[in-house]
Amino acid sequence: MIPKIRTHRPGEKVPVSGVYECTCGKSHRFTTTDVRGHTFPPVPAGCPGVSWRLLTPVHTERSP
Repeated sequence: MIPKIRTHRPGEKVPVSGVYECTCGKSHRFTTTDVRGHTFPPVPAGCPGVSWRLLTPVHTERSP
């Protein structure tokens, strides 16, 4: 069984810091390294995609 790739709609909270790609397949990218309080942006104007999927997670270190 092939695992389902989780997608996220514009306006949802970003669950993991990283580089996200639009589901249209045209390599539209969204990068976030500060998850707290951020939401996914709309897909680019004229883009047929409807959501974002995680392409590369980014691990950030936080200072105390």
